[in-house]
Amino acid sequence: MFIDEATVRVRAGRGGSGVIHFHSTRHNPRGGPDGGSGGTGGSVYLEASESLSTLFAFRNRPLFQAQDGESGGGNTCTGSGGSDRIVYVPVGTVVRDATTRELLGDLAHAGEQLLVAEGGEGGRGNSSFTTSRRQAPRLCERGLPGEERTLRLELRLIADVGIIGYPNVGKSSLLSSISGKKAKVADYPFTTIVPNLGVVAIDEKTQFVAVDVPGLIEGAHEGKGLGDRFLRHIERTRGFIHVVDVAALEERDPLEDLSTLNRELAAFNPQLAERPQIVAGNKIDLLAPEEVEQEVERFAVAGITLHPISVATQAGVADLVAAAHRMMLSADSRSGGSIQRTTRRVYRHTPDETEFRVERQDDALVVIGHGVEKLVSKLILETRDALPYLTERLEKMGVLTELRRHGFEPGDIVRIGKVDLEFDE
Repeated sequence: MFIDEATVRVRAGRGGSGVIHFHSTRHNPRGGPDGGSGGTGGSVYLEASESLSTLFAFRNRPLFQAQDGESGGGNTCTGSGGSDRIVYVPVGTVVRDATTRELLGDLAHAGEQLLVAEGGEGGRGNSSFTTSRRQAPRLCERGLPGEERTLRLELRLIADVGIIGYPNVGKSSLLSSISGKKAKVADYPFTTIVPNLGVVAIDEKTQFVAVDVPGLIEGAHEGKGLGDRFLRHIERTRGFIHVVDVAALEERDPLEDLSTLNRELAAFNPQLAERPQIVAGNKIDLLAPEEVEQEVERFAVAGITLHPISVATQAGVADLVAAAHRMMLSADSRSGGSIQRTTRRVYRHTPDETEFRVERQDDALVVIGHGVEKLVSKLILETRDALPYLTERLEKMGVLTELRRHGFEPGDIVRIGKVDLEFDE
């Protein structure tokens, strides 16, 4: 089953917590702090794989989760980091945040990876808090949860040439004849309901991939005939074979069909209108030679070179394939050759750790800022030295100064994240 859209959830692993521990032996029963830190949680990556051709495996909104990090131990032992989770997707998968619709990445080449959920930080053990003034700290941090998000996956097929045209003009038949792809063919509109890929051989060493795109009619860019769903499959192509029915069996003017669909391409993505295209006039076996010549001349008057073909008899098909190959070579030379490929890419929005603001809300002063909220969420406040350490850090960050500027008095409630605090000064 061909599925080109899917929604999945990804959840990175939680970081392991640090521990409070003191070195103790028979000869040194009151040794120093040696509590280790927790390991980082595993991250979730998407990787483009040529072994997949659709998003069928993701049809039931599955959850992909990485491994949690382990907690630290005594003797300054750091917990093991969680294993990353690699999720394989077809080459050509576009990844968006399902909530914001933000584009996170485009996995257009096999082996490319995209980090979509980063593992949570591990918490520090008490050995990390030792200073000249704090030589035996009873203080540690918990690990942070990993990132979690819902992703929208959209598959855009990777092909060199897109075969486009109105329904019933012979697109699928053309693809079958030049590539051996056994596409469904019938004499009613919208016979093809999914894109078909086929490999076209020029010679023993040269070949290209063609895609037959269904659903293109007037209004396709607005979703009519599911056109907007299928148009994205030609966004990666280097050029088009635009098939028209010169026999006009559907009682439409082939020249007008050509103009209409070119307007649809431009409306969907203006760059598509700039791609090179070859116009193939199919079904010449149903016309007299002089009628075919009249159509060629009519298209020429409009500035268009028409390649008359008959998929049924194979007349002109070999010349069309050769012309498509030349079109691709020309497109490559204009684009400047090879594409720079990246093996691993990271989607990450890094917030400012130092920015914060203070607001008064009902009975509390609320401190809002990523860095200060992370500080409070990691600290295990029930430990003996946690509150003095937190007060010291908030003073250095300028938070207490800003609280005083907003009228803070001892005993007032200060809310940071999900935690309510009371400071004596």
